[in-house]
Amino acid sequence: MRVLVIAAHPDDEVLGCGATMGRLVREGNDVRIAILAEGLTSRSRVREDTDTRELIGLRAQAKQAADLLGIKEVMFYDLPDNRLDTVPLLDVVKIVEQLIARVQPARIYTHHAGDLNMDHVVVSRAVMIATRPVADCRVKEVYQFEVASSTEWAFQQFAPSFRPNVFMDIAETLEAKVNAMSCYETEARIFPHPRSPEALRAIATRWGTVAGCKAAEAFQLVRALV
Repeated sequence: MRVLVIAAHPDDEVLGCGATMGRLVREGNDVRIAILAEGLTSRSRVREDTDTRELIGLRAQAKQAADLLGIKEVMFYDLPDNRLDTVPLLDVVKIVEQLIARVQPARIYTHHAGDLNMDHVVVSRAVMIATRPVADCRVKEVYQFEVASSTEWAFQQFAPSFRPNVFMDIAETLEAKVNAMSCYETEARIFPHPRSPEALRAIATRWGTVAGCKAAEAFQLVRALV
């Protein structure tokens, strides 16, 4: 099966479904990642002030994380970090449509629509538009993931709330996710931050108790054609 993970920023893909990607690869699936925003320039007062060497370094970290998970390809785009609400939605949709045409995935994982981060919301909406279930749609399954330190920090104040109904048993690939996240030297945090190794393990354990296994990643199934 061909699987495409569409994320807004470098590290979202690991936080959202890193262990699931690792498991899918182990099971022989073709998993690829697309990261739409560069993930860094919002830290500067003016986008152009960002050192390009930092952007290169962040992408290198993303590739290292993908390598640890066995991902064949990471595709980077240059949309403005934390400014996707300033980009015409159609432009984002066109990127997603081009990705789908190129990769031809049967399954997509992407952001949840009720997230605190506006870039996550825009990407979620763009994926929904690009995967409309018309007769020739290649995508048969669409799943939305949570991103630690973003989805839960919306405190259910933005509709819709994240209500997972599909759980992936990741007992054997949880540590691969933790190790992949550690590649993001500029994004990882220390406990009790949600992006710390301890918190990532705790989140997986919590969802595992919900689903009846030792560790799980949680997803909201948008639609599936069986």
